[in-house]
Amino acid sequence: MIVVMIVLGCPFWLAVAEPSDRVDDEAELIRSSLELHVEQMFADMSEEARRGYRFLTGKVYLPNDFNELILSRLDEQELDTPFPDAQPVSRRHATWRAFGISSRHDDATKPLQYVPTEKGEFVMNCFACHGGNTLGAVFPGAPNSTYALESLIESVRKIKVAEKIPLTHMDVGSMFMPLGTTVGSSNAVMFGVALMSFRDKDLNVLTQPPSAMKHHDMDTPPWWHFSRKTHMYADGFADKGHKGLMQFMLVRQNGPERFREWTPDFADVYQFISSIKPPKYPLATDRALIAKGKIAFDEHCARCHGTYGADKSYPELNVPMDEIGTDPLRWESLTSQYRTNYGESWFADYGEQSTIAAPEGYTAPPLDGIWATAPYLHNGSVPTLWHLLHPDERPELWRRVALSLDTAKIGFKIETPASVPDKLNNYERRWYFDTQRFGKSAAGHDFPNRLSEEEKLAVLEYLKTL
Repeated sequence: MIVVMIVLGCPFWLAVAEPSDRVDDEAELIRSSLELHVEQMFADMSEEARRGYRFLTGKVYLPNDFNELILSRLDEQELDTPFPDAQPVSRRHATWRAFGISSRHDDATKPLQYVPTEKGEFVMNCFACHGGNTLGAVFPGAPNSTYALESLIESVRKIKVAEKIPLTHMDVGSMFMPLGTTVGSSNAVMFGVALMSFRDKDLNVLTQPPSAMKHHDMDTPPWWHFSRKTHMYADGFADKGHKGLMQFMLVRQNGPERFREWTPDFADVYQFISSIKPPKYPLATDRALIAKGKIAFDEHCARCHGTYGADKSYPELNVPMDEIGTDPLRWESLTSQYRTNYGESWFADYGEQSTIAAPEGYTAPPLDGIWATAPYLHNGSVPTLWHLLHPDERPELWRRVALSLDTAKIGFKIETPASVPDKLNNYERRWYFDTQRFGKSAAGHDFPNRLSEEEKLAVLEYLKTL
């Protein structure tokens, strides 16, 4: 057993344990700390913010994706994640976890990512990407790094065809565009492009087909960064506003009148997202190393990512592509015309909000709670902070093998096989991240090469505290 004492808010290990026991105890401490954080976060929210959460988890804004019959068929397939440290308590919970669905923190009988209806149907909500199982704890507003959307819809569609159940928008749409080629990432940006191409600026439905699109996968940012930003998205092109949060509802069943009817709902959702707070790192840290890391961080990293502490600041700096050097596909995929069309639409108050039609590159994100937001870079190609700080050591191919945190490198616990094994099914293959594939490069952001190895280790320790 390991005994923990809290001194000045920092936990210190007082007893020596076997390595495996220590790992288990650390994982449990992280999980319980995150759960307490979520409870306190909700306790501190305004009524408007809590109402926003209830809208997301209890109100239907889209057609359903599947029903109880389909879920029972998925239960029979007994798919599971590759995480031996994630043991579900029931077959249904195993099905949910296999596809990155988690129980709600306030009602374990309901999924966080889908709204259950009285008819036994399940309707996707924003938590599909923006909430999930974070290192063992359910965290609404954290990136859903285990969401297997493509695999889920593929499995659901097969069952619907076999059971002669009508296909819905996700089943049909996924036959024409990818939903996400790697677990935990999605083609969400191109969803928006495709859906918006069928609307005019007033959101009236058009019949014109979308132009050619550059499909790509994106990592989901944590909602606890929302309150620090003025603009949204990896390139920061769109001014932040509650109407812009409603783009995911652009299915044909939702005409302009529904968007106007539901606008007050999303004013509350905006308040909820703005209330999400970053979790504090709950394990022991080295204060002397942190002090050294802060010096190196402020000298080399703060210009883009801001400063932290009592006098924190965030510059929201858009870094030119030739300087950042990361995979350019996300930046190239949105044309200036698309951004302009968005800025002239109802979502941006017909030009009243600030829209940047031609950003130079990607906007450096704030780093609050970065220890809990693996993987890294906008496309999720880097599995740990250690690899982010060691550009030449980033793996070409990796696969997450545990739900718990790699406390040495801070991020995912991974394996790095030489190649993707033969004869895998689609579900199994999507757990592998291949940085050699189109849009998935882990290159760029090589600024840490300016640091010595000692400085890198110190910065890694400092990043735990943000």
